[in-house]
Amino acid sequence: MPFIILFGDRLLYFEVNIYHSIQNYSMDQNIKKKEAAKKALELIMPHLNEDTILGIGTGSTTNFFIEELAKSNLIFKGVICSSEASKENFLSTGINILELNDVYSIDFYIDGADEYNSRFELIKGGGGALTREKILAHSSEKFLCIVDDSKLTEHLGKFPLPIEVLEISRSAISRKILKMGGKPKYRSGFVTDNGNQIIDINNFKIDVPYDMENLLNSIPGVVENGIFSKRKADVVIEATNKGTRVKTL
Repeated sequence: MPFIILFGDRLLYFEVNIYHSIQNYSMDQNIKKKEAAKKALELIMPHLNEDTILGIGTGSTTNFFIEELAKSNLIFKGVICSSEASKENFLSTGINILELNDVYSIDFYIDGADEYNSRFELIKGGGGALTREKILAHSSEKFLCIVDDSKLTEHLGKFPLPIEVLEISRSAISRKILKMGGKPKYRSGFVTDNGNQIIDINNFKIDVPYDMENLLNSIPGVVENGIFSKRKADVVIEATNKGTRVKTL
């Protein structure tokens, strides 16, 4: 590295410490995610019985919940997954995998979020499963959102907002988003489980999430967007350096 040659061993020592700080930060995030997942299981455990149906989201935090659930040996009817990736994680667990069309409703839906605000409105879809996630959330009696404290924001939109679109409409929708003040970016090489494409909107002003959710979904070709305001979380389980907090409105 040229900086090492120019400044000597002192900078080399500084560089190594930066590297270790990044490693420790990443480990801390995973620890927090796991603690939030454990707390979610602890909360629903007293309510599980042989008729209970769980909805399972998609993403790294949800994967920790799947791990905890798989080793718990709890008795319940089964799970409905929001993505093929989550479904794959259950194949070797012995837990029944169900389909939404075959059940009346979901008792508990457990999922993470890319952002959430004080009203428990969310941005989701970093993993590309936003449409199925929203369907399961709307079909659930209670939505538990498991996050670490880095996901809290005063105003939604710092995280790029994903929208799932039909392929034929991608360019037309991108032009519409530009006119609305956002900077759309096609998620190249990614196809959703529904066979559609994703546009991520950067620098997008979301003053009223409920209204923006409706407005984006009114654009022809938009399948769904990642704002969860019409069906926001009922409970947010947030892991911090000082422990895990269970938040309700």
